[in-house]
Amino acid sequence: MKNLLLTVLAGFLTFNSFSQTPCVGGLAGGYPCENVDLLAHLTSAQLGGGEMNDIWGWTDPNGGNEYVMIGRDAGTSFVDISDPLNPVYLGVLLSHTSNSIWRDIKVYQNHAFIVSEANSHGMQVFDLTQLSSVTGAPVVFSETAFYGSFGRCHNIVINEASGFAYAVGSNTAGGGLHVVDISTPASPVIAGLFSGEGYTHDAQVVNYIGPDTDYAGAEIAFACNEDNIAIINVTDKTDIQGISLATYPSAFYTHQGWLTEDHKYFLANDELDEINGTGNTRTFIFDVQNLDAPFLLGTYTHSTAAIDHNLYVHEGYIYESNYRAGLRILESSDIANGNLSQVAFFDVYPASNSAQFNGSWSNYPFFSSGVVAVSHIEEGLFLLKPDIKTFYADADNDGFGDPLFSLEGFTSPSGYVDNNLDCDDALNTVYLGAPGTGENIDNNCDGVVLGDELAAQCAADFNNDGTRNILDLSVLLGAFGCLSDCSVDANNDDSTNILDLSVLLGVFGIDCD
Repeated sequence: MKNLLLTVLAGFLTFNSFSQTPCVGGLAGGYPCENVDLLAHLTSAQLGGGEMNDIWGWTDPNGGNEYVMIGRDAGTSFVDISDPLNPVYLGVLLSHTSNSIWRDIKVYQNHAFIVSEANSHGMQVFDLTQLSSVTGAPVVFSETAFYGSFGRCHNIVINEASGFAYAVGSNTAGGGLHVVDISTPASPVIAGLFSGEGYTHDAQVVNYIGPDTDYAGAEIAFACNEDNIAIINVTDKTDIQGISLATYPSAFYTHQGWLTEDHKYFLANDELDEINGTGNTRTFIFDVQNLDAPFLLGTYTHSTAAIDHNLYVHEGYIYESNYRAGLRILESSDIANGNLSQVAFFDVYPASNSAQFNGSWSNYPFFSSGVVAVSHIEEGLFLLKPDIKTFYADADNDGFGDPLFSLEGFTSPSGYVDNNLDCDDALNTVYLGAPGTGENIDNNCDGVVLGDELAAQCAADFNNDGTRNILDLSVLLGAFGCLSDCSVDANNDDSTNILDLSVLLGVFGIDCD
């Protein structure tokens, strides 16, 4: 099946790039998918050539334009995705020294911070605001600033809430935390070093908002340290302290992870377990509600054998770049019980899902537009749009939703529907287009009570006082000449005319039974 899909894909690759292709019948432009549409694809050649690696994003605060930064072996490419159907390659910031297949990028205060495993590379700083005024693209950019207190470095971690960057896997501090004050982005200054927990491959650092009151407001690092998760208090940069370690069975290389937005759980991946015979891709769920005693709460086993590489959490969904299996999206509504479930995917490597180092390196799911940018080592940049729908509460189970109560998701949860055509969610006989029930209520939501919505009444008793008299005649004359949908209608022909007057005169002075 994979070979067949690859053949189909080859037909599409004769073009330079893709534009919007919806996921229909499990395919989008030849790529296997579920609930994810393909917006655009820029090939490696269209991004300047070479192999791709890390990816990050930036939104210009002046105007809201969105940009992608994608690492290449020769440097960092910048792409304007303000029109995600027609992305524009703006240019490249070349590597500070030599080429490397490892490059990492993060953003703080409208500046990109870039590190690499290239010798003596240090940290490049690039003012992103210049992207809005590029002419003659693509261009070769220059560094805004340079930080050289380390040389090679595997990853850069930034806590945007504190203004500190953490270089990890560098040639300093035993590969542990190299802390840099970037509060003035163009003038980075070393702030501290920590080697107490050994080599850190990647990390997330946050101002802690989780339930452990002992650390409320502290700056905490969650570090992936090859065979464990190290939780570290980095509040005082001159006295960084390890708090605890979290482990899991059959650990081969604890690679990277991300917190849930409430800081209760940490989701992590192992880059080498699949190729060492542990089975299909595993996503580990750690309970970190007690920072002094974290533990493995559950493990989600995927349907593919691909190697997992980088994951991020956004609005309750986990966005995983799993090399040959591409982008996998999991939902976490039952994470408290150690459970995740896949709700969407986009396979950027249709030829195979095996455990090899090809395909998607990473992704960036944080754009407000909903675009997810995915880097593909061999094939460049994919811009994807998860098909997140809006569902509406259906409390009365009539199949029609209340426009005032909604939530978003890939599939409809119990008690919700995909329309907002109800105007009274307490009555299952009221919704757009509903037939009348003769109860004097607006069944069909058109704002008036007419026809079969009206309760049965005594003929020609237009004011509903139980008799037919001069008052009814007054009502009739006031509506006389109405041609359609008339509320004063004694003979049910939807109009008010001489025929209704004839009915009234025939029963004039007679009380209703």
